Amino acid sequence: MELFVFVCATVMIIVGALGVVLRKHPVHAALSLVLTLFGIAVMFVAQHAEFLAAVQVIVYAGAIVVLFLFVIMLLGVDQVENLKTEPLAGQRWVAGVVGVCLLGLLGAAIYTGADSVIARGEGIASNVAGDNPDANIQQLASSIFSDYVMAFEVTSILLVVAVVGTVLLARRRTAGKQQTAGAAK
Repeated sequence: MELFVFVCATVMIIVGALGVVLRKHPVHAALSLVLTLFGIAVMFVAQHAEFLAAVQVIVYAGAIVVLFLFVIMLLGVDQVENLKTEPLAGQRWVAGVVGVCLLGLLGAAIYTGADSVIARGEGIASNVAGDNPDANIQQLASSIFSDYVMAFEVTSILLVVAVVGTVLLARRRTAGKQQTAGAAK
């Protein structure tokens, strides 16, 4: 079962990474990035790092990709697509079948794995040092906010600069369009 999870997560990561690089539409590339980040979160869960998997999904797949999509939309990448035409015939049926199969697989995994998750949780709780059950999370927080605080601060500054630069680029583009429209009259 571990090999199956590893192979599926690896395929998710590779397909998502290729989608980020090969997709021409930036929104599709950002959604491919979400697939890659979810695959990495699955890898964290497979390594029994559930906290890092949750952070991966919440921070990166949630906040950062939403920020990317906000910036993409702010730049005005808006192509109108006709939903009635399908580039691949029958793709909606295939997507429906794949979705139902994945839901069935998820249900089966939850049903068969519930006992092992409970046993693993009891084993983790018994291995925590001392009487504090949150010792691992406290050690992780201590490491993040002491040893690696500079990396987090630099990342936050980088994100703020990216958003400000995007806003400036969007304003220059709209100002240029208004001047061109005014000169044409």
